[in-house]
Amino acid sequence: MCGEFMQPTQLSPLALAFIGDTVFDLLVREALLEQPARPQRQLHRESAKRVNARAQAEMAMRLLPLLEGEEAEIFRRGQNAKPGHVPRGFTWAEYSLATALEALFGWLWLRGRFGRARELFAAGELK
Repeated sequence: MCGEFMQPTQLSPLALAFIGDTVFDLLVREALLEQPARPQRQLHRESAKRVNARAQAEMAMRLLPLLEGEEAEIFRRGQNAKPGHVPRGFTWAEYSLATALEALFGWLWLRGRFGRARELFAAGELK
């Protein structure tokens, strides 16, 4: 959670996405470990498939209808952020949605809303 002087709503969307990138990676790894045991190499490959702009953009589109009030506002702020560059192989739209998703997960985590972060993550996963 944030220190007593830092308020998640006062952080820039890119700062929220910075921490949200790690939170999202943690949630992916947690989900992978809940599945039957696999070799480390296979876990890494599966994680890489889920932790990229395209996969995150797809999850963002699935989650958008589930967002409530302030969550939707944080998502919108993240989507409107200007990161400076888009990695090769991804479109601006994909990267924008991925940034929004990461900002949302970063905000939820810093607010201590771990259960909601896990709930949204589970709802957004492909079954």
